[in-house]
Amino acid sequence: MSKTGITVKIIGADGNVFNLFGICRRALAREGRLDVWNAFYKEATSGDYKHALATIADYFDIGSVNDEEE
Repeated sequence: MSKTGITVKIIGADGNVFNLFGICRRALAREGRLDVWNAFYKEATSGDYKHALATIADYFDIGSVNDEEE
């Protein structure tokens, strides 16, 4: 289970790290959890691209852009 329990649909999305961060931030805002953003962003940007992806996986559940809406 991720730290937030929020699903982000990044599989099949543009893999640019800033696009992925935008998807994550919008998901946090949608769920009223922007309080997590600063800690997430600080950790995600403290390493390379692989570290950013690993941090996203730590904080969020990963879904595909092709997944049906719940």
